[in-house]
Formats: sequence, C-alpha cells, structure tokens
Amino acid sequence: MRMYAESGVAARRFQQKHRNRLWHSDLKYGPYLPIGPGGAMKQVFLVTFIDDATRFVLHGEFYPVMDKTIVEDCFRRAIQKYGVPEAVYFDNGKQYRTKWMTRACSKLGIRLLFAKPYSPESTGKVERFNRVVDSFLSEAALEKPKTLERLNELFQVWLTECYQNKPHSALPNKQSPYSTFQSDKKSLRFADPDVLADAFLHCEPRKVDKSGCISFMDRKYEVGLSFMGCTVDVVYDPADITELTIEYEGHPSWRVKELVIGERAGKRPPLPKHLQPEPTDSSRLLAAAEERSHQRHDHQAPAVTYRRVLKESGDV
Repeated sequence: MRMYAESGVAARRFQQKHRNRLWHSDLKYGPYLPIGPGGAMKQVFLVTFIDDATRFVLHGEFYPVMDKTIVEDCFRRAIQKYGVPEAVYFDNGKQYRTKWMTRACSKLGIRLLFAKPYSPESTGKVERFNRVVDSFLSEAALEKPKTLERLNELFQVWLTECYQNKPHSALPNKQSPYSTFQSDKKSLRFADPDVLADAFLHCEPRKVDKSGCISFMDRKYEVGLSFMGCTVDVVYDPADITELTIEYEGHPSWRVKELVIGERAGKRPPLPKHLQPEPTDSSRLLAAAEERSHQRHDHQAPAVTYRRVLKESGDV
C-alpha cells in the first residue's frame, strides 16, 4: 500500500497478442575485456531487442562503446532478420531519445513510445531478461574470453540453448520464445533495402551561410544561394560523407558534394531572382508624394471669404 500511495498508480501487466506488435530494448553493462589501447581493460555493453508478445530476443550483441551507434546497429540487425515492428517502447536513455531514432521510425512507419520517467516497471520484460543475462556473465567469467568476438560467440550460443529454446513461464503452455514466435500466424513486414538504408541514415540541421554553403565535419558543402540564411537538414551516411543529401521543407531532396577551393576564384554565380533589384519605369517616391499631396488638398479647409456673402446680400 505504501508503494501505491507513493506512486499514485498501480502497476498493471500488459502483453501484446501477436509478434512484432511491440519491441522493447535496453542496455546492460558487461564485463571488462583487454580491448583498449595497449591491451588495457575496457568495459563492454550489451544491447538487446525483445518482442513483447513472445519474449523472443530479436537481436542481442556486446559492443565496445556506449552511445547511440550501438542502438542503431542492433535495431537494424533485428529489422533485417525479423521484419519491421508496429511500435517500439524505450526508456528515456539518451541513446534512444535521438533525432535519428525519430527519423528512422517515421520513415519505416513505426510508432515510437517512451516510458514515463522513473518508472522501471514499464520496461519490466527487458529488465527481467537482463537479470537472466547475469547467469551468462557468471559463466563467461569462468571462460575468460580475451576478445569481444569471442564473448559474442559465447553469448549467441548461450542465448540459443539457454533462453530462446527453453520453456518460458510467462508464455502459453510454457512454450519457448522461439516456438511462440515461429508459430504466430501474424505475417512479418520486411522493408525494401533502399528504404531501410535511407531510414538508417543520420540527420543533422545546418544553417546556410551568405555564400550558400554549410560547414559539416570540418568540410564545406555548397547548397545554393537561394537557401542563404535557411536551416536545412543534412542526411548522411557516417561511413561516407563525400556526398550529402539536403532536405528542406517544400523542396525535393538533392545531393551536394564537398566544395573544392581552387587556386583562382571562379565565376561569381548570379544572385537568386528574389534577391536581385527589380527594374522600374517610374519613381515610386514621387508617385507616393503626389498621392499624399492630393489627400492633403482634399482634407484642407478652404479660407473664409466675405466677398460672396456681401455680393449676394446687395450691400456691395
């Protein structure tokens, strides 16, 4: 009762009816391995994606760093193997709350959901799996793997034999996660390779300077004078930035290459039409002054004269 009084709500369990309706993901601290410079010990990190309905681990892998790139890699591998989910549910870690994740889910038609802050029970399924992984880490400590590749090999063997194909108490008839996932009649939706590649590109905003260029990773790219002062979205592949894709609202996307600065200045490009001076056949200043003069004359009160009054009365 004290727990309910402090939180204000009761924790209710939920479970999807079919596979790929909802995916969970989380990060877990792994062991230390001699993979640093000079063989220094460095901690590795585990990323997993789990299906809500079947508890099936779609992909899990240890990585040498802890940033958004490991989430991207694990997410992409899971989609390539088991299709596109309808929704994903994450905690509020900075590795998940990224502009890249928002763009990727939008491109693939995935609903992006986040748990409320300070509510670990919301992602209880993946948290429970992380506690199961502790048994693997205990066994791996006895094996003493020397490389990250060896650790991942052991993890995949343990995952297949000690989790995916073992009975699960939360599943109907205590089936294994693998059997439950494979027996589900819901069809899998796979993404086209080109669409998937585009969805997993990175995206960052950049402001176009007065020369029509942007600065990106210490390089200059020519976007166009017509976008001076505008903030455009730079879509790129981190592995190859020789060409960038520029996106701007109301315009089709286009590709730009790195600006090559030669020994001589090239021919100056013409200014955009909307920035060029407009020719005129008349003086707008004099036309406005004349109109103002007419308005002043119409509103000006005439001088009072008594000549007409006296003439009409016959006194003159």
